[in-house]
Order: sequence, then structure tokens, then C-alpha cells
Amino acid sequence: MREIGVGLLGLGTVGSGVVRMLQDHQDKISSITGRRLVIRRVVVHNPDKPRSVDLGDIPVTTDVADLIHDPTVQIVVEVMGTIEPAATYIKQLLMAGKHVVTANKDLIAQRGDELIELAVDKQRDLMYEASVAGGIPILRTIANSFPADQILEVSGIVNGTTNFILTQMNQKNMTYAAALKQAQELGFAESDPTNDVKGIDAAYKMIILTRFAFGMTLSLDDLRVEGIDSVRLEDIKQAQSLGYTVKLIGTSKEIDGKVSVEVGPTLVANDHPLAGVQNENNAVLVVGAAAGNTMFYGPGAGQLPTANSVVSDIVSVTQNIVTGFTGNAFNNYAHEAALAQDEDSKSAYYFALKLRDIPGQLLTLTKIMTETEASFKQLMQTSSDGDYAHVVMITHKISLAQLKTITAQVADLPHAELLASFRVLE
Repeated sequence: MREIGVGLLGLGTVGSGVVRMLQDHQDKISSITGRRLVIRRVVVHNPDKPRSVDLGDIPVTTDVADLIHDPTVQIVVEVMGTIEPAATYIKQLLMAGKHVVTANKDLIAQRGDELIELAVDKQRDLMYEASVAGGIPILRTIANSFPADQILEVSGIVNGTTNFILTQMNQKNMTYAAALKQAQELGFAESDPTNDVKGIDAAYKMIILTRFAFGMTLSLDDLRVEGIDSVRLEDIKQAQSLGYTVKLIGTSKEIDGKVSVEVGPTLVANDHPLAGVQNENNAVLVVGAAAGNTMFYGPGAGQLPTANSVVSDIVSVTQNIVTGFTGNAFNNYAHEAALAQDEDSKSAYYFALKLRDIPGQLLTLTKIMTETEASFKQLMQTSSDGDYAHVVMITHKISLAQLKTITAQVADLPHAELLASFRVLE
């Protein structure tokens, strides 16, 4: 059987999983592709580091030029992470005629367009299924299963670290700090968890999902992003008492030909399918005009789930090589990016406030809502410490413009403090 040479750029957790899957499932892969996939070379930062997989006599070096100039390598898997030098390496590999598979979400979200353009120009494949939602094949599903449907919205839980933390807060009444510490001890969170807990990782994934669902390429500045580091245990308990679960939700929706994309803590009604997604799992909900609501659920990270998505891309590239169909963009759907106005993007919102316990405070709050043409769905005083009353309100749907006005006016009130403001998903 003819062989296809594979090279690896990086051999950490995911890279080791890719090696293991290629070794363990060689016969199945060969029966599907008609080719035998052979790992020819691995490039790593430290070749002397102990590895969890047996590489046998596969050369392990530190020089990416060894991959670039190896004529026996047709497909290179980039799992080293970072934006640079990964972007430069991928450019060099594409220029040298290699096909590339990557799991690098930061890179694809920020530099994807130029790399995709180069790949198409060089008639080479650039695949990146594993860049979003780990083991869930969501990108290929959107590209291949919704070509004739109008996608109205893509939303979901796309960061396993934050979902694990919020699960511990919801189920075990842990504080944010305690839940984060546990996530780090178990390996679900990095020692520096900033990108995860600030919502940045989820935002990058929503940028990629937006490109697939609506054909629009956005930057991080185009998104409204809030993380979970401000979520208090009090908000978790209050949400539970009202029939909600707090989740970090990313949402990309089409509004009259424009898109609104945001990431933030959200009160999810307990009967909503996203409310039951626990721990490090991810779920993506796709709303189509024809298909309606469809949800895709699975592990959002982990060695083998992510490696499975990478190997799926390797198989797709191999099939393209065999059929001579390489050089087509993973996603050809493209539209000029257009952002929805704040006035057109609407949702219900949860507010938690601390007000000085004096007459007229709720009246003042009601006046702000009335002048903003917003209305309450629920309004209640939850507790009082003698000097201050804690008040919670959930609005009917309001626009993002109204939200900003209400937030600004509440912040200007004397003897008042806005403790939290989250979206509400019914």
C-alpha cells in the first residue's frame, strides 16, 4: 500500500495522543483512505524530555527546517501552540508544499485568513477542526451539514476550564477561588488561567464559529467579552433559587444580515439543554431556519478527544491527496463582516445590586428602568445587613444599548453598587 508521510511539530499532550491514535488505528485509517500513514519526523523543543508514547526509530529533532525540507513528509501536524513562531512555521511549511493540520485556536482566530489564503494559493490543505470544542466535530458539521440552511445562531459552552469551575460552584457551593484552585490541581486549568477565566479563549472559538456559520471574519475587538472571575457564589445561589444555572456562554447570532457576538456569564434556565452540560464538557447549539435547534455535545479538551479531531483532519487531507482535490479552503463561505447595532441586539438580563436601605431607592431604580423603556420580569430584595439592602432584578428582553444606559445610571446612583450584570437564557 502506498504511504503518506506525517510530521509532527510539537509532542505534548495532544501530539502524543495523535501518535497513539495513528499507531493504534492504522488498519482502519488505511481501509478508509487507501494509504498507509507513517510518522516520518517529530520536531520538539526538548528532544531529551521523557515521552508517553513509543516513537521507536522516528527521528526527533529541534529544527523545523528538518520538516520543511523532508520530501517524505506530505502532512504536518502543528500542536506546539502559541501564535509565533507557529504562524511563521506554518507559512514556511505551506510554501514548501506541505499540507498542515493544526489545533491552534488562537492562531486561527487571529491569523487564520492569511494562512488560509496562502494554503489555497499553494493548492495545499489547512485543516483546524480541533481548534474549537476539542472532540466535537462542530466545524466540519457546520460546513458540511448546513450548506442549504440559513443558520440563525450558534451558541454554547466552548471552554472546558470555566465550565468545570462553574460546575463546582453550582454543585458544591465552592467559591470561585476554591474552584479555580481545584481545576488547577486536577490539570483542567493552567497555572496562568487568564485566557480561560477572562473569556478570551471562548471568544477566539466564537470568532472561528462565526466564520463558519456566517462567513464573517471578526477580531477580538468586535466581540463583547466578559469572563467568570467576577462571578460570586452569591450569584450562583441566587440563580439557583430562581431556577437558573450560571454558565459561560458564547453567542453568535445573525440580525438582519449582521452579526452580534458575545461571551459572558449567563443565567441558563434549568430546563435548557445547555444547563445540563457539566465539568469539562462542551456543547454547541446551532439554530437553523430549516433544521431548528440542534446541539452537539462532548469533551471540550483532553488528549484523545482532541487528538481524534486532529486525526479526522489528517484523514480528510489524505483523501484529498488521493483524489487530487487539495487546496480548497476548509470553509469557503464568506461575507463582508457587518456588526449589528447595540439597539438591535436584545436579551434578558440579571442584575444584582447593593442599595443603601433608605426610602426611595427602589423608586429611583424603577424610574431608571421606565426612562430607559425597560421593564422588570422579577424584582426582589434578597437580604439586608442593616445599612444596605441586596436587590436582584431580571428584566424582560432589552437591547444592549438599554443595558449600557441602565448600567451607567445605576453606577452613578449615590449609595448604590452594581454587583453583577449577566445575560439570561430561557
